[in-house]
Amino acid sequence: MARTTRTQTALLPFRVVSEYSRLVVFRLGRMTGVKGPGVVGVLPIADRFIRVDLREFYLEIPRQTAITKDNAPISIDFITFFKVVDVQASVVQVADFSGAAQNIAATTLRSVVGDISLDDMLAKRDEINLLLRTKLDETTERWGVKVTNVEICEITPPPAVQEAMNRQMSAERTRRALVTEAEGDKTAAVLRAEGDKQSNILQAEGQKQSNILQAEGEQQAAALRAQGFALALTNIYDVAKGVDAKTMGLQYLETLKALGQSPSTKFVLPLELTSLLQGLAGYAGEAFHDGDRAVRAK
Repeated sequence: MARTTRTQTALLPFRVVSEYSRLVVFRLGRMTGVKGPGVVGVLPIADRFIRVDLREFYLEIPRQTAITKDNAPISIDFITFFKVVDVQASVVQVADFSGAAQNIAATTLRSVVGDISLDDMLAKRDEINLLLRTKLDETTERWGVKVTNVEICEITPPPAVQEAMNRQMSAERTRRALVTEAEGDKTAAVLRAEGDKQSNILQAEGQKQSNILQAEGEQQAAALRAQGFALALTNIYDVAKGVDAKTMGLQYLETLKALGQSPSTKFVLPLELTSLLQGLAGYAGEAFHDGDRAVRAK
């Protein structure tokens, strides 16, 4: 609807004009100017006027069917917003702005849609709105009306395209679910690997500490054994220094006695044993001579 009223004949010498409207006055068919707001004077009978609303208004365009660049028929509902910027031109340049705007909007829509593919129509509404507004504004500018905005309300693709879109959306949701599940499995695997790594590190650290403690214990035990062995050797050496040849000979004899009791038939004797036995024989002889002397003395 154009924001104007039909031509009225002035029957009173004045009219009250609101702040948001203006009067375009014609006197005997000739436009005399624009009057308002407030109280304006007119000549009864001679003057005729048209009231123009300056507020922004909308024009709902009926559903239009257009063919896209890829030959897909679609139905589009959209709304255009207008505002009168030149009062005189809006009255003089166009007779029925509402009808003219609807027709120019329909033809402009078909022209724009014919250059755009279906995918772009569904994905780039803002760009299409701007393109429609620019093209409509080029036409309505000469009418003294500016197109302030164009909004596409609904785009209805063909049933086959809608079914394909539904399948695509279902596949996309399935893909996202699989991706999310895979990312969850990946994260869980990483966390498990990190846990195993930390567990292995802790086990290795524990085994290391255990080996260190065990080695230190063995080292201390070996040191203690070595100290005991050294002490034993020292004691043996100290004792051996006080042992004479007779005692050593007796020890050899005890050893020979133990060897004689064994089942072995072959023995390896050190060379020192011969000299030692000779010494023992000498000691034995001396003992017998001493015994004889004792008997004679008695």
